[in-house]
Amino acid sequence: MTDTVSPMTAAKPVTPARFAVAVLALAMGGFAIGTTEFVTMGVLPEIAEGVGVGTSTAGHLISAYAVGVVVGVPILSFFVAHLPRKGLLLALMAAYALFNVLSAVAVDFHMLLVARFLDGLPHGAYFGVATIVATSMAAPKHRGRAVALVMLGLSVANVIGVPFATWLGQSAGWRAPYAAAAGLALLTVVLVQVSVPHFPGDPNATGRGEASTFFTNPQVWLTMLAGAIGFGGMFAAYSYISPIVTGTAGLAAGAVPWFVFAFGLGMVVGTWVAGEMARWSVMGSLLVSSLGMIAVLSLFWLVAPAGWWLAPVAFLTTAIASVLVINLQVRLMDVADNAVTLGAAMNHASLNIANALGAFAGGLALDTWSAREAPLVGAGLAAGGMVVLLWSTTIHRRRAQPS
Repeated sequence: MTDTVSPMTAAKPVTPARFAVAVLALAMGGFAIGTTEFVTMGVLPEIAEGVGVGTSTAGHLISAYAVGVVVGVPILSFFVAHLPRKGLLLALMAAYALFNVLSAVAVDFHMLLVARFLDGLPHGAYFGVATIVATSMAAPKHRGRAVALVMLGLSVANVIGVPFATWLGQSAGWRAPYAAAAGLALLTVVLVQVSVPHFPGDPNATGRGEASTFFTNPQVWLTMLAGAIGFGGMFAAYSYISPIVTGTAGLAAGAVPWFVFAFGLGMVVGTWVAGEMARWSVMGSLLVSSLGMIAVLSLFWLVAPAGWWLAPVAFLTTAIASVLVINLQVRLMDVADNAVTLGAAMNHASLNIANALGAFAGGLALDTWSAREAPLVGAGLAAGGMVVLLWSTTIHRRRAQPS
């Protein structure tokens, strides 16, 4: 199986030591983003009680953040394609800190809903620019590994940041995790300033030109659609992990951070595996991980009443999902042609459509049946994503055949 190769090459390879330090700074941004994005799921009951709404209504906060990401990526990418990369990273993280502060001081549900939407705006653009910078510092054959290293911050956040922030939210109130996330974003600003090299923007790039190239490419749409549907399966389960653990599994609320930890550990392992699998075949990795998502989410539904036996299934869920995410990112950058900024960022828009779709579908399952059925709905979404990937593969093979 032959994967498309991106026209983007390693423009400025740097020494291994400089690369490691700079990528660590970029990954810290992912750590800040991951902590604030996923902690909402871990303290959803506390937020619901704090702002006086039901748990399924509070789940709209997850969707609001996701919608912010989807809206922010094309708007920001349209206007910033030509700007210096380092300055963009600093501005995006500063905005992320500001909107987390706004979340922490929200006086009611509607203000918090707006704050979560605004906080989502810089998300995709940050990861898009950060992966461009990372791949520009790496050799072409290591582009998948460079993307995985940047995304590793997001994964580590789910091992350390989110469980700690979940405990913090349960102990000190739901506002505390958002305040802590603002501090992490400001720390990222400092680290990026002192460690990331200067990368000029493309003076010939225009938002209109990138958009024309990007959005007229059928493979772009199919890749984003596969992510929006297929990755939604993971969020259908993850978004309602608290009621699944305390209701279906019959465990105490104190068990929730441990399940969040299992999710996060799976992300770290899966992100590392994804970087290696990308060297084998990006499309092959996408198909294998999609099939794995269908199987593990079905297992999630089956094992949900079994208490702590659900923890290893939670680990497998995000491990397999991370292989899907990283390879979707590489695939979209490969098929984006010259629309590098949009290609790097729009994966996060599609994944946050998945976030919104998964949270919504899981919420319907919760309201119609019970929290246990949310992962089963997720398995259906994963199957839908795999169908789209098979469609994409069929088109790719037909066009590759000599006429």
